[in-house]
Parts: sequence; C-alpha cells; structure tokens
Amino acid sequence: MDVDTTTLERMRELKQQGFFCSQILAILALELQGRDNPALVRAMHGLAGGLGFTGETCGALSGGACLLGLYAGKGRPGDEEDLRLNFMIEDLVKWFRDGYGAEYGGIRCTEILAGSPQAQATRCPALVAGTFQKVKEMLVENGFDLAGPDDD
Repeated sequence: MDVDTTTLERMRELKQQGFFCSQILAILALELQGRDNPALVRAMHGLAGGLGFTGETCGALSGGACLLGLYAGKGRPGDEEDLRLNFMIEDLVKWFRDGYGAEYGGIRCTEILAGSPQAQATRCPALVAGTFQKVKEMLVENGFDLAGPDDD
C-alpha cells in the first residue's frame, strides 16, 4: 500500500514529539479535517501499545476503528446511527488480520513485536501508515468526505 512521503514525514514528526500510533492516526485525521482536538488525541493515548501498553490489540488497528467512528459514529443525541460503521470496522479488522496479522503472527502488539528488537522502529510505522491509507480508502468508498462531517 503506497503512502505519500508527506504523510510519512508527518508521522515521523509526530513520533519525535512523543505521540504514539493511535494518537498519530487521530492527529492525521484531524489535520485532514482542518481541526484540532487535544481531548480526542489524549483519549487515543489509551489505545497505544495495545491498550495502555499491555500488548493487547494493536493501537494502529484500534485507532483505525476509532477513525472510522470519527467520521461515521453517532456524536449527538439527535444523530442517526450510520449502519456502515460496523461493516467498515469489520472489513478493517479482516484486512488487518489477513495482512499484518498473518505476516506477524497476530494482531496483538506482543505478537507483532515478538522476536524482533527492531520491530517497533520498522513494523509500527508501516502498520500505522498502511492503516491510515486503508481507512481513508474505506471512507471514500463509502461516500464520506475526508474533510469530515459538518457538525460544528
């Protein structure tokens, strides 16, 4: 999956600033929307390192599911539930499991990083970039504007 060099460079900047996989995904999506939301970025920190650095489900995958929710989730009492959301998340999990999960022995951080001291420096950026690209493709395929919902 091809990711543009601008996105990769931005990801590197964010990592150097101390952000983690799930937070980087949130920041990239917010930047697509022309928004800033420190509360959302803080909340995404809980997904980093496989749910609070417990090694569970990869933060790129759980963060990607959150990005889909950022676009398709219910945000206010009067909002209608978008039935596409759960289907998109299901497709994302299948894509992640069939690709990265098959390659690295699972979708948990401990599985993805197992047996390779350099794995975090090499595998994680690829997973984050690939997931961000896949989420964008899924959103566009399902008729969402990457500039985000008009709900201010």
